[in-house]
Amino acid sequence: GKTTSAVNLAAALGSLGKKILLVDIDPQGNTTSGYGISRKNLPATSYELLIGSCSASQAVIKTKFQGVDIIPSNINLAGAELELVEVQKRESRLKNSLALVKDKFDFIFLDCPTSLGLITLNGLCAADTLIVPIQCEFFALEGLSQLISTVRTVKRLYNPYIEIEGVLLTMYNGQLNLTQ
Repeated sequence: GKTTSAVNLAAALGSLGKKILLVDIDPQGNTTSGYGISRKNLPATSYELLIGSCSASQAVIKTKFQGVDIIPSNINLAGAELELVEVQKRESRLKNSLALVKDKFDFIFLDCPTSLGLITLNGLCAADTLIVPIQCEFFALEGLSQLISTVRTVKRLYNPYIEIEGVLLTMYNGQLNLTQ
């Protein structure tokens, strides 16, 4: 539900006249394709942004949706974790890049991968708040405790400002006991 939530929140706020930057930092690039952008032959993506070969303003693409710009992603991003292993302050690459454009937007949404690797760590270090989409099922609750622990560690070590904004229940079915 992460991508679906990010895509729809961005579109909804954009339609209300807000300026939105949606940053796809998932190598699958579903946010990118969800906005109708082909993941092939992109001049700059979140991969180039993270490895430092382009600026955020160079990577931003206007979408056909009111108020929404995107920094796209593609499968190349999967290699970024290996390339950043020996880079100083690698956890802050995204934060430092976005700092140069954040004043141009009312909201910046980051669509992170499901794994808690270096790319997600960059997202957590760049974020002010975190919305946690969670399926209404038992096993999703187990993953939530691990995520909360990770956020506490990020807050302590890298980003003292990050807060959990809330939990967004997805795939809600009011007829199920667990959902209740």
